[in-house]
Amino acid sequence: MTTVTQMKCACDSCLCIVDTSQAVEKDSQYFCSEACADGHPGSAGCDHPGCGCNS
Repeated sequence: MTTVTQMKCACDSCLCIVDTSQAVEKDSQYFCSEACADGHPGSAGCDHPGCGCNS
């Protein structure tokens, strides 16, 4: 059996890969930040270098 420990952030426009043990979990999905998990309130991005999600 293989255990997945890293996956793409569940936010469609985000390019980040997150470690499931450190990710923000919401509705059984894994996100790289609170901004992604909350649907980008106020157009906030995840602020990770190289990722232009929600910009």
